[in-house]
Amino acid sequence: MNISPKERFLDICHFKRPGDLCMLSTGIINAPWGGVVEEWIEQGAPKAIRDRSFQREYFQYQHVRTMAGESLGIFGASQDEELLPPTIDLKYKDKGHITVGTSSSALIPGFEPRIVSEDERTVAVRNARGHTRKFIKDRVGLMMAQQIDWPVKDRATWNELKKRLDPDTPERWPSDWDAYVQKMNAKSEPLVLEVSGTYLCVREWVGSKNVLYMFYDDPGLIEDMMEHVAYMQTVLIKRVLKDIKVEQAHFSEDMAYDAGPLISPAMVRKFMMPHYRKATDLLRSYGVDINYMDCDGNLNELIPLWLEVGINFVWPLEVAAHNDAVALRKKYGKDLIIGGTIDKRALIKGKAAIREEVMSKVPFLLETGGYFPSVDHMIPPGITFENYCYYINLMREVAGLEKLSF
Repeated sequence: MNISPKERFLDICHFKRPGDLCMLSTGIINAPWGGVVEEWIEQGAPKAIRDRSFQREYFQYQHVRTMAGESLGIFGASQDEELLPPTIDLKYKDKGHITVGTSSSALIPGFEPRIVSEDERTVAVRNARGHTRKFIKDRVGLMMAQQIDWPVKDRATWNELKKRLDPDTPERWPSDWDAYVQKMNAKSEPLVLEVSGTYLCVREWVGSKNVLYMFYDDPGLIEDMMEHVAYMQTVLIKRVLKDIKVEQAHFSEDMAYDAGPLISPAMVRKFMMPHYRKATDLLRSYGVDINYMDCDGNLNELIPLWLEVGINFVWPLEVAAHNDAVALRKKYGKDLIIGGTIDKRALIKGKAAIREEVMSKVPFLLETGGYFPSVDHMIPPGITFENYCYYINLMREVAGLEKLSF
C-alpha cells in the first residue's frame, strides 16, 4: 500500500511505523555547514550536490516544507522557494565579500545592511536584523561570526524596534494569499509552520549575555517583549491555519549549553510557559499536535517543562551536551518524539567510530518509533564525503534497506 509523505511523517510521529528510517531534510536538519559541500566535491562528490534538492534525492532524505513565520520576517519565505528573501553582497577592501540576507527576523522594515568597521583581519557588518557581527575574513562561511551589538538596549530602543514588529504589515504576507494557500495545500510533503520561540526572539533583540542580566535588572521589559512575541504568534497561527493544513509547528529557542539551561527552570515556568501553552492550545484547536523544539545544549531539565505545555518533539539532542536519547526514550516513552542524536564527532573519527555510535542507539530508537535520525546539528567541516556516505548506508543497513550507490 502506497503512503503519502505526509501520512508517513504523521505515522512516525504517532509511533505507528516502528523500524521506518525517515531522515528529514529541512533548512538545517541533515544540512551541510558552509564549506562542507565544496570539500566533498574535492573528495569526489558530484558537483550537483551543491543543490539541496539533489542532496535530498542522493541521500534519500524526506523533504519537509518549512513555512517560515516571524523568525524570517516575511511570512512564507521557506528555505527553498522563490519567496526566500534575497541576499546582497557587501564587499570589503581586499575584494572579498560577505553575503548578507535581507531577512530581518520579523523586522519590517529591516535595518540597512552595512559595513561598520574593518581591519586587516576582520570586518564587522550590521545585518538587516540590527545585529553587528564580526567576521574573520579568511573564514567567512566556515565558522560563526562574533556577535558584538544588538538593537535593543533598554525600553526606549525596544519601543523603537516594536514599530517594525506589526504582524499585519502587508509586506509580511504573500500578496496573492489565495494562490499561496492553494499552492501550499497542494504540497505532498509535510508542512511545518515556523512560530519561532519566546526566549529566542528576545535573545535575538537583546543579545545572549545581555538578556540574562535583563531578567533580573528589568523583568518588566522581558515580559513586555515576550508578550509581543506571543501576540505575533497568535496572529500568525490564526491567519495561516484557518486556510492551510500543516502537520507540525516549529519552535526555536537555543537556550541551553552543555551543563543545562541558560535560565533556571523556575524562570522558564514563570516567563515562558504561559506563552508556550497559549500557542500550543491554539495549534491544537486547529488539529496540530506535533510541536517541534529546536534547541541546542543539554535539554534534560527543559524537556519535562516542554512536554507539560505540549511541545513533544526535540532536536538535535547534542551528545556532547550530555543528552542520552536511549535514556530519554526509556523515561518518556511515546510522549517524546526524538530527532538528531548522532554524535557528529564520531563521523569525523572514522568508520569504526561511526558504526559504534550508530549501533549503540539507532536499532533501539528505530524499533521503539517516533525517531527521525540526523547528525546532532548541521554537518560540520571535518566529516569527509566517504564517512558520510558510509554513515548513510549503515543507517539503511540497520533499517533493512538496500544500500545506495555513491
